[in-house]
Amino acid sequence: MSEPADRRYGPAPLPRPRGPISAAVLGALRRPPHDLPPDLGVDLDPADPITDEDLQLTLFLCYELHYRGWRGVDEAWEWQPTMLALRAHAERPFEAALRRLVGSPLVPAAGVAAGLAELVAADDGPPLAATLQRRADLTQFREFVTHRSVYHLREADPHSWALPRLGGPAKAALVEIQTDEYGNGRLDRMHAELFRCTLQRLGLDTTYGAHLDEVPAVTLATNNLMSLFGLHRRLRGALLGHLAAFEMTSSLPNRRYGNGLRRLGFDEVATRFYDEHVEADAVHEQIAAHDLCGGLARVEPALAPDVLFGAAAGLAVDRLFAGHLLDRWAAGRSSLRSPAPPPLPPTVSLAVAASAAVAPPARPVVV
Repeated sequence: MSEPADRRYGPAPLPRPRGPISAAVLGALRRPPHDLPPDLGVDLDPADPITDEDLQLTLFLCYELHYRGWRGVDEAWEWQPTMLALRAHAERPFEAALRRLVGSPLVPAAGVAAGLAELVAADDGPPLAATLQRRADLTQFREFVTHRSVYHLREADPHSWALPRLGGPAKAALVEIQTDEYGNGRLDRMHAELFRCTLQRLGLDTTYGAHLDEVPAVTLATNNLMSLFGLHRRLRGALLGHLAAFEMTSSLPNRRYGNGLRRLGFDEVATRFYDEHVEADAVHEQIAAHDLCGGLARVEPALAPDVLFGAAAGLAVDRLFAGHLLDRWAAGRSSLRSPAPPPLPPTVSLAVAASAAVAPPARPVVV
């Protein structure tokens, strides 16, 4: 029996708390909208906001109210004033930590597109994609997909917040990119739907928000970063810079992810999500750098530093995410919090074994 549409596409199930602030928010959300305690979150200032479980879950709880919402939660919570105040208290240390992490990238004389290219060329993050292509076992690959499900099941949505905040060439460029992300209006071509097929092939729950309890703070931070930029008009330049860096660093890793799944014996349905991004993002990176971010900088030159800040912040948090996975795997540990994903269903494991038995694993593309 297929899943009910509301379970597949949202709202998300409420996760478990990770500290006193997220526990207070979860307790409030289970009741009709009301004022939160005025001092809740006022003193939020953890040592490392990017990896603090309580802070990142609190932010995610607040942000999801502006996306598909929480299952069984009154939708009026979205604009409840004290909930918005709490979100602001949690955002301050998070944004400050991001700015400390990357500083203030300088816009080169050649312009924003050149600055983005320099940031991407200088990015020396841990070799997560190469590991997944060549060495990761099935358990590790399923963990990676579990982490990424938090974003990919709503892929493109955070960046769409910029559409009503732009005009002219930048808006046209963003529409062009987002149209591809949303499958040109075809459900079966939407990137979120392609990823749902990958989850199914790997025997993982495809319900929107199903894996929130399994992923750590650094995974939530990669998502909260986009929501922070997307929900603040003042950070629209950072949001476009993040998207540009995302597109400019996507094509090669996605080729490697697809090859990693082929090495493990999976079929074209499982790899289609990654294969689609190899070609699409090779085009998107040019549009994002020159037409999207370059177009914004031509119309609003004062936003050029924000564009580079957003790109640098996205790359930096992704490095932390990749480092977390590789460090845990190197130590023989799971990269996920408890509980881990369920064992691979017998039907899936047998299909993978049969595929590997009748043909050698696909040769990875040498890059």
